[in-house]
Formats: sequence, structure tokens, C-alpha cells
Amino acid sequence: MKNLDLLNDWYKKVCVPGFIEYDPVQFLHRYKKRQDIEIAAFLSATIAWGRRDLILRSAEKMYALMGKSPYDFIISGEYKKLKSKRPCKCIHRTFFENDLKYFCRGLEHVFTKYKNIENLFALSPDNIWNGINLFRNEMAKVNKNVFSKHISNPGTEEKNGSACKRINLALRWLVRLAPVDLGLWKKIKPSALYIPLDVHVSRTARKLGLLERTSNDKKAVIELTDKLREFDSQDPVKYDFALFGIGVQKN
Repeated sequence: MKNLDLLNDWYKKVCVPGFIEYDPVQFLHRYKKRQDIEIAAFLSATIAWGRRDLILRSAEKMYALMGKSPYDFIISGEYKKLKSKRPCKCIHRTFFENDLKYFCRGLEHVFTKYKNIENLFALSPDNIWNGINLFRNEMAKVNKNVFSKHISNPGTEEKNGSACKRINLALRWLVRLAPVDLGLWKKIKPSALYIPLDVHVSRTARKLGLLERTSNDKKAVIELTDKLREFDSQDPVKYDFALFGIGVQKN
């Protein structure tokens, strides 16, 4: 039970309101309208890789382009003024203005068809991977059937795919409860979520003996999440905070 005590201690240390101002989740907390929060979740998670200070700076730049309401920016068609081809503004590393336009066009379609993003994922509430595949397909449908490299492919039941860290992060923000996550979505339970697996979380998990698989892919996500469900079957991804905190301490 040593790992359980360690994880619970770190969860209590890290999952506190003060965490918000240093994390991309802060952009979700800025909005009141559910559509704005959903958009902020998927866009913020999409650029959530690299140094945290640079992620926050890039997100500020992205939301400045979208005005007071990302949803209004998308539904009004304002996004069509963004450039479609390079050279165009770099928003964050390999995410450019034309990538933002891709997301806006796709999200406009999703909101028109499903009213909100939760309704799309709620079509398969107990299988997050199916929801990710559906989201990926719907986004491509109105973008000339081109799949964005910024929306990972989880594969199928037969074929293993990506860990889908960024979408799993967005889902954690939207489904889990406060103080850090928002608990906005009610049709998907925290027990159905999967750990947002990145290099740092996977490295810490392996050092603790929680993950044996050496590749950071979908199978690794399932293996680690299943292990964390042994500690808390109702809310396994709460330990994302703990693995993050332990990793930061040791680095």
C-alpha cells in the first residue's frame, strides 16, 4: 500500500485551487458559458506540450485572436478571417493560425450537429476511445476529410493507437470535479476516464512500478489507468496530479 499512500499524499498537495494559475486549466475557469469552456478545454489541451510558461503565453495569444467569447468567434464565422495557408502566425510550436482555423471549422460543425461537445462523447459514455474517434472524424468531415496531426488517432479495438494525451487531458478537465477540474460534463463518469499520459507521467509511473509497457501508447494508457483503478475505481485519473507532482519533485 506504499504507492497508494504516496499517491494520495501527493494528490492532496497538488490538487488545490492554487494549482490553477500555473496550469492551462486556468483558461477554462475564465469563462461562464458552457460552450466557451468546452472550446477552451480542447484548444488549451491541444497546445499543452512543452514548457508550461510557454504554453500559457501561447494560449493567451490564441484567445486574444478569438475575443471575449471563443464560441461567438466560431459561430459568427469570424474564424474565417484566419489564414488558411502558411506563412501564417505561429500560435504554439507546430500549431499555427491555419491549425486554429481547422479547429474552429470543425467545432462549428460539432456544435451545429450536437449542440455541445459533451453530447458527441456521450454517444459512447463508457468507451472514451470511441468518443475520440468520433470527434476526430467529425472534425475532419468539414475539413476536406483531412485529419489534423493535432488530434491523435487512438486506433481501433484491433489496432493499437496513440495515447491521445491531449484529448484525455481535456476530458479530465471537463468531467472531474473541483477544485481544479470543472465537472461540467454529467453524462460521462470520472470512472470512464483515462490518464493523460506524457513522457513525465509515464517515467514516474515506471519508477513506481505502476507501468511496465515501454511505449507511451494507448496500451500503456490502459495499463496504467487499470492499475490506478485498483486505488480508486471511481476516479482513477485523479492520480494524474500525484504523478505530476512526484515527477516535478524528482526533476
